[in-house]
Amino acid sequence: MQCSGCSGIQKVTDTITNPTAREIYKREFRDNEQVYNNWQAAYQTALTDSTTVSLPYVEKGKFSTDINEVYTYDITLEEGEVLIAEVIKDSSTQRVFIEVLGSDTTKPEKAEINRTQIKYIPDATGTYKVIIQPEIAADTPFTISIYKRPQYSFPVAGKGNADVGSFWGMERDGGKRRHEGIDIFAKKGTPVVAATDGFITYTGERGLGGKQVWLRDGMFGKSLYYAHLDSIAVQGSATVKTGDTLGFVGNTGNARFTPPHLHFGIYTGRGAVNPLPFVFKTNKPEASGFTFNYTALQLKTKATANLRQGPSTSFNTIGQLTANDTIQLLGQHHDWLHIITRNGKKAFLHKSLAREIK
Repeated sequence: MQCSGCSGIQKVTDTITNPTAREIYKREFRDNEQVYNNWQAAYQTALTDSTTVSLPYVEKGKFSTDINEVYTYDITLEEGEVLIAEVIKDSSTQRVFIEVLGSDTTKPEKAEINRTQIKYIPDATGTYKVIIQPEIAADTPFTISIYKRPQYSFPVAGKGNADVGSFWGMERDGGKRRHEGIDIFAKKGTPVVAATDGFITYTGERGLGGKQVWLRDGMFGKSLYYAHLDSIAVQGSATVKTGDTLGFVGNTGNARFTPPHLHFGIYTGRGAVNPLPFVFKTNKPEASGFTFNYTALQLKTKATANLRQGPSTSFNTIGQLTANDTIQLLGQHHDWLHIITRNGKKAFLHKSLAREIK
């Protein structure tokens, strides 16, 4: 007999204890905890996986009721980038857990359940792990897309990555100092725009930067520095929206003998940071160009085969199989197969080295 008031009590308790999505999911298996425990054990094992991918990345495959699949991807993110991991399924009713973990694998930095997409902004440059796990007994084709976006918009109207001509860390004054920003070259008078919503903290002309604007991203956020402007179009303390014109490209200050350009910098409480990842334009990968060519998920190797840490020969070899070894197929990225060996090792294998078991 179900307790009529238990639902309300549970909601109050959850407000206090703040259970994870996995802990809530476990309640569905009170009568069969072993099923859940097996599923959770697969997740714990996957925390030690080291499969690595470069972004953007797309994988197609089919979730199977036969195994507890867990998809893990180690990726490198820079401060200023926004990670997006997306799972599109044929069945909208079957749930998927998506998590992003940092160096502390005991606690996800961000997690979603029954959402097609997760977005994550790293606090620092480093290696992060994306974990994707379908619910128990999921049975549906899927497409996984993992890519990144810049945190801000590009700060010069009509310009893009190719117009950046001087980068972070380059020598200045014969090596006496380093470039604390990027230079974006454009015709004099090209609009310089707000890369994010915020408010103006300073406008004026001073020092090496000449005519300049400082934009604060929120009360305690980063300070965006626009220098060498030909003229300024905003007042100090003004509130601006992304895309609003702040001024116009010029070559004032110590840029008077160089072609017109915007010096763009970003400052935090730690000092200057590389602004390029914050504004470097990227495209979402087009999943329609990827295929999944397999009807069976059990494969055998055709000959001796190297296992790779990632889907190309540029990744390290992390193991080897002999002819007729049986492997479980997780998904496909172009000509590379994401697989599990009989001893539970996840890796990538070139499709020419495996065949379906009919």
